[in-house]
Amino acid sequence: MTTECTPAQLAFHTLGSRDVVGRFDGGRITSDGGGMLLREVDHRLGMLARLAGCFRDYRNPNSVEHSVAALVAQRVYGLALGYEDLNDHDALRADSVLALLVGKRDLTGERRERARDQGYPLAGSSTLNRLELGTPESAAGDRYKKIVADPHALDRLLVDLFLESYAKPPREIWLDLDATDDPLHGHQEGRFFHGYYRCYCYLPLYIFCGEHLLCARLRPSNQDGAAGSVEELERIIGQIRARWPKTRIVLRGDSGFCREAIMRWCEQNGVGYVLGLARNKRLHRALGREMAEARAEHAITGKPARRFRDFCYRTRKSWSCARRVVGKAEVLSPARPTRGLWSRTCR
Repeated sequence: MTTECTPAQLAFHTLGSRDVVGRFDGGRITSDGGGMLLREVDHRLGMLARLAGCFRDYRNPNSVEHSVAALVAQRVYGLALGYEDLNDHDALRADSVLALLVGKRDLTGERRERARDQGYPLAGSSTLNRLELGTPESAAGDRYKKIVADPHALDRLLVDLFLESYAKPPREIWLDLDATDDPLHGHQEGRFFHGYYRCYCYLPLYIFCGEHLLCARLRPSNQDGAAGSVEELERIIGQIRARWPKTRIVLRGDSGFCREAIMRWCEQNGVGYVLGLARNKRLHRALGREMAEARAEHAITGKPARRFRDFCYRTRKSWSCARRVVGKAEVLSPARPTRGLWSRTCR
C-alpha cells in the first residue's frame, strides 16, 4: 500500500488570468513580522536594556549562552506578539525573526555549543521559567534560579519612563486607580473565587496617568479592591514630586476606592481626589428634590434631564470627617432614573 505524501505544490482554481498556487518550500517564514516595528521603537527608546538592568545575574559568566538582556527581550517580545504561555517558547526558540528581535547574531542556532541545542537560537521555556521564578533571598545560592529581579527597581522604572516622556513638568496630572479581574483556568497559587466577577481570578491593582502605566501589582482576589493603594500612591507620588515639585496631582477612581485611608492620605499630602461613592438611602434622600425636578423636565421635553447638587456628607462610622459630595440626578427615560455620586476634596 502506498503512503499518502503531501505534494510539493497545491493547485487551486484560477482567479481570472492568475494562477493560484500553494507551495511548501518557503523555508523559515513567520507571521510575526510586525515585531520588527517594536524592535525599531525599542532601539530608539532603549526600554528593554533598562528593564534588563533591573535584574541581577548570579550565573557563572563562562557558562552563559543567553544573557539577561536576551532572556528579557525574548519574553517581552513574545508577550507583545501574543505568546503569553511559556510553553510557546519551546517552538518559538527556533524562530529566526524572534531571534533577530532579541539581537542574536546566530539566527539559526547552528553555532550553539551543544548538539541538542543546534537549530535553536533562543532559550526554551525551562530557562525562561527560571528567569521568572528567582527570588532575592535565594538566588545567589540556588542551583538553577540564579537570575532575580529587583522589584523596587522595576517599580521605579515605570515611573521614570513616565517622567521622561515630558519635555517639561505639566501643570496638573490625573492618576487613575483601577482593579479588575484576571481570570484563572487552573489551580494556580493564590486562586480564589470572586463573587462580583463570578470566577476564580487574581485581582491586580493598576495605576495609570493617561496611557502611561505607573503600577501593575498582582494580588489574590480574597481582599478589598483598594488594598495596598495607599502604599503604592505614597511611592509613586513621592517619586513624581521629587522631579516635579510644583505639579498638581489629582487622584481618580470608582466607588471601590472611596476608602477612608485613601482620602485621609490624600488630604494629608495635598493630593486632590475625585472618587465614586456607593449609593445608599441617605444619599438618595439628599437628591430627592433634584430627581423630582429631572423627572418633571423629562416629562415636558421628552429628552434626558439632569440635575446636580453639591453638599457635605459624612458616613456614620467609616469616615473621620465630613467631605464634599457632588450628586447627579438623571432621567434618560421613564424607566431609567439614575443617581450618580462623587466624593471629592473641597479644594
